[in-house]
Amino acid sequence: MQLLTTNDLNSQFCHSESINSNCPNFPILPLRNLTILPLRNLTILLWHWPFSRSFRLSGDRCLKMFNISGCFLTDDRSAFLDANVVVFHHRELSWGPSDLPMHLPRPASQQWVWLSMEPPANNANLSLFNGVFNLTMSYRRDADISIPYGRSELGAAEQEYQVDVNRSCLVSWVVSRYQPQQARARVYQSLKEHLHIQVFGGWSHRPLPKRRLLSTIARCFFYLSFENSESTDYISEKLWRNAFQSGAVPVVLGPSRATYEALAPPRSFIHVHDFPNTADLATYLKQLAADKDAYAEYFLWRRTHQVRTITDWRERLCQICLRFPHLPPNKVYQDLEGWVNS
Repeated sequence: MQLLTTNDLNSQFCHSESINSNCPNFPILPLRNLTILPLRNLTILLWHWPFSRSFRLSGDRCLKMFNISGCFLTDDRSAFLDANVVVFHHRELSWGPSDLPMHLPRPASQQWVWLSMEPPANNANLSLFNGVFNLTMSYRRDADISIPYGRSELGAAEQEYQVDVNRSCLVSWVVSRYQPQQARARVYQSLKEHLHIQVFGGWSHRPLPKRRLLSTIARCFFYLSFENSESTDYISEKLWRNAFQSGAVPVVLGPSRATYEALAPPRSFIHVHDFPNTADLATYLKQLAADKDAYAEYFLWRRTHQVRTITDWRERLCQICLRFPHLPPNKVYQDLEGWVNS
């Protein structure tokens, strides 16, 4: 098995044509048959489990699961004084800084990380944390530790992808928290005037169990990968899992087309803003579903790319060890709210 340090890995990745110009902050994910060696051993303390859902941390999880050595995860708060990095998930801090260990003596070199996978609108009371955190960890490419919901990787799957051009449903959408004031709600209300959309989820009183999610979406030509916020780099599992893993062509609403082009596989999506109105969008979707050859072109990317989802919080935490040697040691976010909303 080949061994690489994080410097070696960054060097290889930064000279790859597959990586964008933001290479220093691009998420580095372990490669098969490689063990990645951080430049120093690190202990990472997770102060709160996100959404109170915990996972097993015993043993050397980063090495066993992701081939990252010298990276030790713990949720044992008694390890606070020994931790190099302490990670705080914002949802559990939303009432304010009272849950921070301000009463404990903080080692001078210890780095505090603000973690959130939510768009700005879902991160409350940020101004209360100005001057508290050293590093940011989120889906954004300019975060200190960038942990996207998914990523596009060069390399075709071992088995050739078979495009299903005969489907029983035109468009589907899964939504639980429907809010009329959101852009996605307005686009949906307008689009459904021109074509039929099968809606699932809590809002439509048609709940969809996780085990049936992908198979249900797979019956449709298109899936509405509509984000609840049009925020910088915010592309969630609605694209990476719901659309790409089901095999439906995503119709996206979220950040700009340029952002999707930078992150998603080439010609793998249809952007709402490519059309002057929803009537034209609906016409295009109907024509595309009827033209099997044209529809199949939205799957050509599968010959050269694969999509990988990143859902395990432990994998996300292990990324800290890969990024840590390249992060400034004395950084402090004096205006965390300003950065999040930028």
